[in-house]
Amino acid sequence: QRERERESGVWFGLTMAMGMGEEKGKESGSGGEGTSSKTSKTPADFLKSIKGQQVLVKLNSGSDYKGVLACLDGYMNIAMEQTEEYVNGELKNKYGDCFIRGNNVLYIHAKKV
Repeated sequence: QRERERESGVWFGLTMAMGMGEEKGKESGSGGEGTSSKTSKTPADFLKSIKGQQVLVKLNSGSDYKGVLACLDGYMNIAMEQTEEYVNGELKNKYGDCFIRGNNVLYIHAKKV
């Protein structure tokens, strides 16, 4: 029961954030408060901008996956390339390609270039 709620909460939270953020960006561009849609960044904008870049994906289990973000979808399912798996900070495996189911993702961190 709790796992199902967590799964739907993650999906719903991401969907709502993406949908509401897009609306918010549109509204902010028309307002006179000095905020433009170019400066506001929604979660969807962030995820699009890091495609093809080095990322760190932290899982609920505590494992880290480092690699190149190939693609992701609205459920936060992630495909990565040149992936390394770290458990407790120690390199455990290297994968050419890797797929991570979205409900396992705690966060995605874009590495600074």
